[in-house]
Amino acid sequence: MSALNPKRTVAELKELRALTGDENGAQRVAFTKTWLTACAWLREKVKGMPLEIHSDAAGNMWFTLAGASPKCLLIGGHIDSVPNGGWLDGSLNVMAGVEILRRINAQYNGKPPVTVRLVNWADEEGARFGKSLFGSSACSGNLNLEEARVLKDKDDIKLPDALREVGIDFEKVKDSGVELKNAAAYLELHIEQGPVLLDLDLPLGAVLGTFGVERHAITFHGQAAHSGSTPMNRRKDAFLAAAHMSPEIYRIATRSGNGVCTIGSCTTKPGIVTSVVEDCCITLDQRHLNPAALATMLNEAKTASEKFAREGNVTVAWERLWQIAPRPFNDELIGLCDEAIRETYGKSHRLPSGPLHDAAEVAAAGVPTVMMFVQSLHGISHNKIEDTREEHLELCVTAFDKLAEKTMTWINKK
Repeated sequence: MSALNPKRTVAELKELRALTGDENGAQRVAFTKTWLTACAWLREKVKGMPLEIHSDAAGNMWFTLAGASPKCLLIGGHIDSVPNGGWLDGSLNVMAGVEILRRINAQYNGKPPVTVRLVNWADEEGARFGKSLFGSSACSGNLNLEEARVLKDKDDIKLPDALREVGIDFEKVKDSGVELKNAAAYLELHIEQGPVLLDLDLPLGAVLGTFGVERHAITFHGQAAHSGSTPMNRRKDAFLAAAHMSPEIYRIATRSGNGVCTIGSCTTKPGIVTSVVEDCCITLDQRHLNPAALATMLNEAKTASEKFAREGNVTVAWERLWQIAPRPFNDELIGLCDEAIRETYGKSHRLPSGPLHDAAEVAAAGVPTVMMFVQSLHGISHNKIEDTREEHLELCVTAFDKLAEKTMTWINKK
Protein backbone atom coordinates (compact mmCIF):
# COMPACT_ATOMS: atom_id res chain seq x y z
CA MET A 1 0.00 0.00 0.00
CA SER A 2 3.03 2.27 -0.36
CA ALA A 3 1.37 4.08 -3.27
CA LEU A 4 -1.12 5.65 -0.86
CA ASN A 5 -0.33 9.31 -0.16
CA PRO A 6 -2.79 10.87 2.34
CA LYS A 7 -0.90 14.17 2.27
CA ARG A 8 -1.79 14.44 -1.42
CA THR A 9 -5.47 14.17 -0.50
CA VAL A 10 -5.16 17.11 1.89
CA ALA A 11 -3.31 19.15 -0.74
CA GLU A 12 -5.98 18.41 -3.36
CA LEU A 13 -8.76 19.38 -0.97
CA LYS A 14 -7.02 22.73 -0.45
CA GLU A 15 -6.67 23.10 -4.22
CA LEU A 16 -10.40 22.49 -4.67
CA ARG A 17 -11.17 25.00 -1.92
CA ALA A 18 -9.12 27.67 -3.70
CA LEU A 19 -10.75 26.88 -7.04
CA THR A 20 -14.42 26.80 -5.98
CA GLY A 21 -14.65 28.78 -2.73
CA ASP A 22 -14.46 32.38 -1.62
CA GLU A 23 -14.12 34.30 1.64
CA ASN A 24 -17.54 32.96 2.71
CA GLY A 25 -16.76 29.29 2.12
CA ALA A 26 -17.42 26.61 -0.49
CA GLN A 27 -19.77 27.53 -3.37
CA ARG A 28 -20.17 24.21 -5.19
CA VAL A 29 -23.97 24.20 -5.30
CA ALA A 30 -25.16 21.37 -7.55
CA PHE A 31 -26.06 22.06 -11.19
CA THR A 32 -24.30 25.45 -11.18
CA LYS A 33 -21.22 26.57 -13.12
CA THR A 34 -19.04 26.23 -10.04
CA TRP A 35 -20.22 22.64 -9.55
CA LEU A 36 -19.42 21.89 -13.19
CA THR A 37 -15.97 23.41 -12.69
CA ALA A 38 -15.40 21.12 -9.71
CA CYS A 39 -16.55 18.07 -11.68
CA ALA A 40 -14.19 18.91 -14.56
CA TRP A 41 -11.35 19.38 -12.04
CA LEU A 42 -12.14 15.94 -10.60
CA ARG A 43 -11.83 14.35 -14.03
CA GLU A 44 -8.36 15.85 -14.39
CA LYS A 45 -7.29 14.35 -11.06
CA VAL A 46 -7.86 10.76 -12.18
CA LYS A 47 -5.93 11.07 -15.45
CA GLY A 48 -3.33 8.39 -15.96
CA MET A 49 -5.40 5.56 -14.52
CA PRO A 50 -7.18 3.02 -16.76
CA LEU A 51 -10.64 4.14 -15.70
CA GLU A 52 -13.94 4.09 -17.55
CA ILE A 53 -15.58 7.42 -16.75
CA HIS A 54 -19.17 8.46 -17.41
CA SER A 55 -22.11 10.34 -15.93
CA ASP A 56 -25.33 8.41 -15.46
CA ALA A 57 -28.92 9.45 -16.15
CA ALA A 58 -29.14 11.39 -12.86
CA GLY A 59 -25.84 13.24 -13.26
CA ASN A 60 -23.83 11.02 -10.92
CA MET A 61 -20.20 10.62 -12.07
CA TRP A 62 -18.75 7.09 -12.10
CA PHE A 63 -15.06 6.18 -12.23
CA THR A 64 -14.62 2.44 -12.81
CA LEU A 65 -11.44 0.38 -12.45
CA ALA A 66 -12.36 -3.01 -13.94
CA GLY A 67 -11.25 -5.98 -11.86
CA ALA A 68 -10.90 -9.72 -12.20
CA SER A 69 -14.45 -10.07 -10.86
CA PRO A 70 -17.47 -8.06 -12.01
CA LYS A 71 -18.53 -7.77 -8.36
CA CYS A 72 -18.15 -4.12 -7.44
CA LEU A 73 -16.76 -2.29 -4.45
CA LEU A 74 -18.38 1.15 -4.51
CA ILE A 75 -16.77 4.15 -2.82
CA GLY A 76 -18.96 7.25 -2.72
CA GLY A 77 -19.05 10.93 -1.93
CA HIS A 78 -20.32 14.23 -3.29
CA ILE A 79 -18.44 17.24 -4.54
CA ASP A 80 -21.42 19.63 -4.28
CA SER A 81 -21.74 21.85 -1.22
CA VAL A 82 -24.22 24.13 0.48
CA PRO A 83 -23.75 27.86 -0.21
CA ASN A 84 -21.00 29.23 2.05
CA GLY A 85 -20.23 25.66 3.10
CA GLY A 86 -17.17 23.95 4.51
CA TRP A 87 -14.16 22.66 2.62
CA LEU A 88 -14.51 19.00 3.66
CA ASP A 89 -18.20 18.08 3.60
CA GLY A 90 -18.58 15.64 0.72
CA SER A 91 -15.35 16.46 -1.05
CA LEU A 92 -13.23 14.59 1.51
CA ASN A 93 -15.15 11.41 0.63
CA VAL A 94 -14.49 11.86 -3.09
CA MET A 95 -10.81 12.78 -2.87
CA ALA A 96 -10.04 9.98 -0.41
CA GLY A 97 -11.71 7.70 -2.94
CA VAL A 98 -9.44 9.04 -5.69
CA GLU A 99 -6.37 8.32 -3.57
CA ILE A 100 -7.57 4.78 -2.85
CA LEU A 101 -8.14 4.20 -6.57
CA ARG A 102 -4.55 5.29 -7.18
CA ARG A 103 -3.24 2.85 -4.58
CA ILE A 104 -5.34 -0.07 -5.84
CA ASN A 105 -4.40 0.64 -9.45
CA ALA A 106 -0.69 0.70 -8.56
CA GLN A 107 -0.76 -2.33 -6.28
CA TYR A 108 -2.71 -4.56 -8.67
CA ASN A 109 -1.24 -3.21 -11.94
CA GLY A 110 -4.63 -1.94 -13.08
CA LYS A 111 -6.48 -5.24 -12.42
CA PRO A 112 -7.75 -5.52 -8.82
CA PRO A 113 -9.45 -8.72 -7.60
CA VAL A 114 -12.86 -7.04 -7.79
CA THR A 115 -14.11 -4.08 -9.79
CA VAL A 116 -13.71 -0.80 -7.89
CA ARG A 117 -15.96 2.16 -8.63
CA LEU A 118 -15.85 5.70 -7.26
CA VAL A 119 -19.10 7.66 -7.51
CA ASN A 120 -19.53 11.41 -7.15
CA TRP A 121 -23.23 11.67 -6.29
CA ALA A 122 -25.15 14.61 -7.79
CA ASP A 123 -26.82 17.09 -5.42
CA GLU A 124 -26.43 15.32 -2.11
CA GLU A 125 -27.03 18.60 -0.28
CA GLY A 126 -30.31 19.66 -1.91
CA ALA A 127 -29.19 23.24 -1.32
CA ARG A 128 -30.77 24.71 -4.44
CA PHE A 129 -34.09 22.88 -4.68
CA GLY A 130 -34.58 21.54 -1.15
CA LYS A 131 -34.36 17.86 -2.17
CA SER A 132 -31.39 16.21 -0.50
CA LEU A 133 -29.81 12.99 -1.83
CA PHE A 134 -31.12 13.64 -5.35
CA GLY A 135 -28.63 11.54 -7.31
CA SER A 136 -28.46 8.65 -4.87
CA SER A 137 -32.24 8.49 -4.36
CA ALA A 138 -32.73 8.43 -8.14
CA CYS A 139 -30.22 5.59 -8.32
CA SER A 140 -31.86 3.67 -5.45
CA GLY A 141 -35.28 4.11 -7.03
CA ASN A 142 -36.65 6.01 -4.01
CA LEU A 143 -36.90 9.45 -5.66
CA ASN A 144 -40.51 10.64 -5.85
CA LEU A 145 -40.65 12.10 -9.36
CA GLU A 146 -43.99 13.83 -8.84
CA GLU A 147 -42.71 15.72 -5.80
CA ALA A 148 -39.37 16.54 -7.40
CA ARG A 149 -40.86 17.69 -10.71
CA VAL A 150 -42.42 20.83 -9.16
CA LEU A 151 -39.45 21.90 -7.04
CA LYS A 152 -38.16 25.44 -7.71
CA ASP A 153 -35.11 27.39 -6.63
CA LYS A 154 -35.10 30.96 -5.27
CA ASP A 155 -35.09 32.30 -8.83
CA ASP A 156 -38.25 30.32 -9.66
CA ILE A 157 -36.33 27.90 -11.90
CA LYS A 158 -37.82 24.41 -11.85
CA LEU A 159 -35.62 21.41 -11.14
CA PRO A 160 -36.29 19.72 -14.53
CA ASP A 161 -35.27 22.93 -16.33
CA ALA A 162 -32.05 23.27 -14.32
CA LEU A 163 -31.21 19.64 -15.05
CA ARG A 164 -31.81 20.16 -18.76
CA GLU A 165 -29.23 22.99 -18.71
CA VAL A 166 -26.56 20.48 -17.62
CA GLY A 167 -27.67 17.74 -19.99
CA ILE A 168 -29.87 15.67 -17.67
CA ASP A 169 -33.34 14.48 -18.70
CA PHE A 170 -35.45 14.60 -15.54
CA GLU A 171 -37.86 11.94 -16.76
CA LYS A 172 -35.03 9.41 -17.11
CA VAL A 173 -33.12 9.99 -13.86
CA LYS A 174 -34.20 6.67 -12.35
CA ASP A 175 -32.47 4.89 -15.22
CA SER A 176 -29.34 5.47 -13.12
CA GLY A 177 -30.39 2.44 -11.05
CA VAL A 178 -28.57 0.21 -13.53
CA GLU A 179 -25.31 1.35 -11.92
CA LEU A 180 -26.01 -0.77 -8.82
CA LYS A 181 -26.35 -4.02 -10.79
CA ASN A 182 -23.12 -5.66 -9.55
CA ALA A 183 -22.66 -3.65 -6.36
CA ALA A 184 -21.38 -5.93 -3.57
CA ALA A 185 -20.48 -3.28 -0.97
CA TYR A 186 -20.58 0.49 -0.54
CA LEU A 187 -18.16 2.54 1.57
CA GLU A 188 -18.35 6.21 2.44
CA LEU A 189 -16.00 8.40 4.46
CA HIS A 190 -17.34 11.63 5.96
CA ILE A 191 -16.55 14.27 8.52
CA GLU A 192 -18.77 13.65 11.52
CA GLN A 193 -20.38 17.12 11.41
CA GLY A 194 -21.07 16.81 15.13
CA PRO A 195 -19.12 16.79 18.43
CA VAL A 196 -19.26 13.12 19.56
CA LEU A 197 -15.74 12.11 18.45
CA LEU A 198 -14.42 15.52 19.49
CA ASP A 199 -15.80 15.09 23.01
CA LEU A 200 -14.32 11.58 23.20
CA ASP A 201 -10.97 12.89 21.90
CA LEU A 202 -11.00 10.22 19.18
CA PRO A 203 -10.18 10.89 15.52
CA LEU A 204 -12.24 8.12 13.87
CA GLY A 205 -15.47 6.21 14.31
CA ALA A 206 -17.44 3.40 12.66
CA VAL A 207 -20.99 4.42 11.75
CA LEU A 208 -23.85 2.12 12.72
CA GLY A 209 -26.39 3.63 10.34
CA THR A 210 -28.39 6.80 9.74
CA PHE A 211 -31.20 7.90 12.02
CA GLY A 212 -34.81 7.46 11.07
CA VAL A 213 -36.73 10.73 11.14
CA GLU A 214 -40.26 11.68 12.21
CA ARG A 215 -41.02 15.32 11.46
CA HIS A 216 -44.37 16.89 12.38
CA ALA A 217 -46.16 20.21 12.73
CA ILE A 218 -48.12 20.37 15.99
CA THR A 219 -50.83 23.02 16.29
CA PHE A 220 -52.38 23.93 19.62
CA HIS A 221 -55.69 25.80 19.24
CA GLY A 222 -57.06 27.99 22.02
CA GLN A 223 -58.94 31.26 22.04
CA ALA A 224 -57.81 34.80 21.31
CA ALA A 225 -58.66 37.20 24.12
CA HIS A 226 -57.61 40.63 25.32
CA SER A 227 -54.33 40.43 27.22
CA GLY A 228 -55.42 43.11 29.67
CA SER A 229 -58.98 42.10 30.52
CA THR A 230 -58.69 38.29 30.56
CA PRO A 231 -57.81 36.80 33.97
CA MET A 232 -55.08 34.20 33.96
CA ASN A 233 -57.39 31.43 35.14
CA ARG A 234 -59.85 32.06 32.26
CA ARG A 235 -57.37 31.92 29.40
CA LYS A 236 -57.17 29.28 26.70
CA ASP A 237 -53.56 30.03 25.83
CA ALA A 238 -52.28 27.89 22.96
CA PHE A 239 -48.73 29.13 23.48
CA LEU A 240 -48.65 27.97 27.10
CA ALA A 241 -49.58 24.42 26.08
CA ALA A 242 -46.93 24.44 23.35
CA ALA A 243 -44.34 25.82 25.74
CA HIS A 244 -44.76 22.82 28.01
CA MET A 245 -43.62 20.61 25.11
CA SER A 246 -40.09 22.06 25.06
CA PRO A 247 -38.75 20.54 28.30
CA GLU A 248 -40.80 17.40 27.75
CA ILE A 249 -39.20 16.58 24.39
CA TYR A 250 -35.79 16.71 26.08
CA ARG A 251 -37.03 14.19 28.65
CA ILE A 252 -38.39 12.00 25.83
CA ALA A 253 -35.05 12.09 24.03
CA THR A 254 -33.17 11.24 27.26
CA ARG A 255 -35.43 8.24 27.93
CA SER A 256 -34.86 6.96 24.38
CA GLY A 257 -31.15 6.36 24.92
CA ASN A 258 -29.51 7.66 21.75
CA GLY A 259 -32.40 9.57 20.20
CA VAL A 260 -32.69 13.32 19.61
CA CYS A 261 -35.72 15.61 19.56
CA THR A 262 -35.86 19.21 18.38
CA ILE A 263 -38.54 21.88 18.34
CA GLY A 264 -37.25 23.91 15.43
CA SER A 265 -39.85 26.64 14.98
CA CYS A 266 -42.77 28.26 16.74
CA THR A 267 -45.39 30.54 15.18
CA THR A 268 -48.34 32.17 16.92
CA LYS A 269 -51.62 33.77 15.86
CA PRO A 270 -52.79 36.45 16.09
CA GLY A 271 -49.17 37.20 17.00
CA ILE A 272 -49.69 40.54 18.71
CA VAL A 273 -48.66 41.58 22.20
CA THR A 274 -52.19 42.58 23.24
CA SER A 275 -53.80 39.18 22.61
CA VAL A 276 -53.72 35.77 24.23
CA VAL A 277 -52.43 33.28 21.64
CA GLU A 278 -55.21 31.48 19.79
CA ASP A 279 -53.04 29.21 17.58
CA CYS A 280 -49.51 28.06 18.25
CA CYS A 281 -47.75 25.82 15.74
CA ILE A 282 -44.45 24.16 16.59
CA THR A 283 -42.37 21.84 14.42
CA LEU A 284 -40.96 18.71 16.00
CA ASP A 285 -38.07 16.68 14.58
CA GLN A 286 -37.38 13.27 16.18
CA ARG A 287 -34.55 10.92 15.19
CA HIS A 288 -33.36 7.48 16.29
CA LEU A 289 -31.48 4.55 14.79
CA ASN A 290 -33.87 2.00 16.31
CA PRO A 291 -37.32 1.97 14.63
CA ALA A 292 -39.13 0.79 17.78
CA ALA A 293 -37.48 3.51 19.85
CA LEU A 294 -38.40 6.11 17.22
CA ALA A 295 -42.03 4.96 17.32
CA THR A 296 -42.00 5.17 21.12
CA MET A 297 -40.60 8.70 20.99
CA LEU A 298 -43.37 9.74 18.62
CA ASN A 299 -46.11 8.15 20.74
CA GLU A 300 -44.76 9.76 23.90
CA ALA A 301 -44.72 13.18 22.20
CA LYS A 302 -48.32 12.75 21.04
CA THR A 303 -49.43 11.68 24.51
CA ALA A 304 -47.63 14.65 26.06
CA SER A 305 -49.21 17.11 23.63
CA GLU A 306 -52.69 15.81 24.44
CA LYS A 307 -51.97 16.07 28.18
CA PHE A 308 -50.78 19.68 27.89
CA ALA A 309 -53.73 20.55 25.65
CA ARG A 310 -56.15 19.10 28.20
CA GLU A 311 -54.50 20.95 31.09
CA GLY A 312 -54.61 24.21 29.14
CA ASN A 313 -58.21 23.75 27.96
CA VAL A 314 -57.09 23.88 24.32
CA THR A 315 -57.03 21.35 21.46
CA VAL A 316 -54.10 19.90 19.52
CA ALA A 317 -53.67 18.57 15.97
CA TRP A 318 -50.71 16.81 14.33
CA GLU A 319 -49.58 16.94 10.69
CA ARG A 320 -46.76 14.75 9.40
CA LEU A 321 -44.23 16.80 7.39
CA TRP A 322 -41.75 14.05 6.54
CA GLN A 323 -40.70 10.56 7.54
CA ILE A 324 -37.82 8.24 6.74
CA ALA A 325 -37.06 4.88 8.28
CA PRO A 326 -33.77 4.22 10.08
CA ARG A 327 -31.11 2.86 7.74
CA PRO A 328 -28.86 0.47 9.69
CA PHE A 329 -25.58 -0.47 8.03
CA ASN A 330 -24.18 -3.95 7.44
CA ASP A 331 -22.93 -5.61 10.64
CA GLU A 332 -19.97 -7.34 8.98
CA LEU A 333 -18.82 -4.15 7.27
CA ILE A 334 -19.20 -2.22 10.55
CA GLY A 335 -16.87 -4.81 12.07
CA LEU A 336 -14.35 -4.37 9.25
CA CYS A 337 -14.55 -0.59 9.61
CA ASP A 338 -13.95 -0.85 13.35
CA GLU A 339 -11.02 -3.19 12.68
CA ALA A 340 -9.46 -0.82 10.12
CA ILE A 341 -9.70 2.08 12.57
CA ARG A 342 -8.13 0.09 15.40
CA GLU A 343 -5.28 -1.03 13.15
CA THR A 344 -4.67 2.59 12.17
CA TYR A 345 -5.11 4.40 15.50
CA GLY A 346 -5.56 1.80 18.24
CA LYS A 347 -9.01 2.94 19.39
CA SER A 348 -12.39 3.15 17.71
CA HIS A 349 -15.93 4.17 18.58
CA ARG A 350 -19.24 3.10 17.06
CA LEU A 351 -21.86 5.80 16.63
CA PRO A 352 -25.00 6.53 14.61
CA SER A 353 -25.27 9.34 12.08
CA GLY A 354 -27.83 12.03 12.82
CA PRO A 355 -27.58 13.61 9.35
CA LEU A 356 -28.62 11.63 6.29
CA HIS A 357 -26.02 10.68 3.69
CA ASP A 358 -26.00 9.07 0.25
CA ALA A 359 -25.02 5.88 2.09
CA ALA A 360 -28.58 5.72 3.45
CA GLU A 361 -30.01 5.51 -0.07
CA VAL A 362 -27.48 2.88 -1.16
CA ALA A 363 -28.29 0.80 1.93
CA ALA A 364 -32.00 1.16 1.16
CA ALA A 365 -31.31 -0.30 -2.29
CA GLY A 366 -30.05 -3.47 -0.60
CA VAL A 367 -26.31 -2.91 -1.02
CA PRO A 368 -24.22 -3.82 2.08
CA THR A 369 -23.05 -0.43 3.35
CA VAL A 370 -20.91 1.20 6.00
CA MET A 371 -19.56 4.68 6.74
CA MET A 372 -16.47 5.91 8.54
CA PHE A 373 -16.47 9.22 10.42
CA VAL A 374 -13.52 11.50 11.10
CA GLN A 375 -13.62 14.06 13.90
CA SER A 376 -14.97 17.57 13.21
CA LEU A 377 -13.40 20.51 15.04
CA HIS A 378 -16.04 22.58 16.86
CA GLY A 379 -18.56 19.86 15.91
CA ILE A 380 -19.70 22.22 13.14
CA SER A 381 -20.40 21.74 9.44
CA HIS A 382 -22.27 23.59 6.66
CA ASN A 383 -20.24 26.60 7.70
CA LYS A 384 -16.98 28.14 6.49
CA ILE A 385 -15.39 27.39 9.88
CA GLU A 386 -15.90 23.65 9.31
CA ASP A 387 -12.52 21.99 9.88
CA THR A 388 -10.63 18.83 10.81
CA ARG A 389 -7.02 18.52 11.93
CA GLU A 390 -4.73 17.68 9.01
CA GLU A 391 -3.22 14.76 10.90
CA HIS A 392 -6.74 13.38 11.36
CA LEU A 393 -7.46 13.83 7.65
CA GLU A 394 -4.33 11.84 6.80
CA LEU A 395 -5.29 9.24 9.38
CA CYS A 396 -8.79 8.81 7.96
CA VAL A 397 -7.48 8.29 4.42
CA THR A 398 -5.17 5.56 5.73
CA ALA A 399 -7.93 3.86 7.73
CA PHE A 400 -10.42 4.15 4.89
CA ASP A 401 -7.91 2.56 2.53
CA LYS A 402 -7.49 -0.36 4.95
CA LEU A 403 -11.28 -0.70 5.00
CA ALA A 404 -11.37 -0.77 1.20
CA GLU A 405 -8.77 -3.55 1.08
CA LYS A 406 -10.57 -5.58 3.75
CA THR A 407 -13.86 -5.14 1.90
CA MET A 408 -12.41 -6.39 -1.39
CA THR A 409 -11.32 -9.56 0.43
CA TRP A 410 -14.77 -9.83 2.04
CA ILE A 411 -16.47 -9.51 -1.37
CA ASN A 412 -14.27 -12.21 -2.87
CA LYS A 413 -15.18 -14.64 -0.08
CA LYS A 414 -18.92 -14.21 -0.59
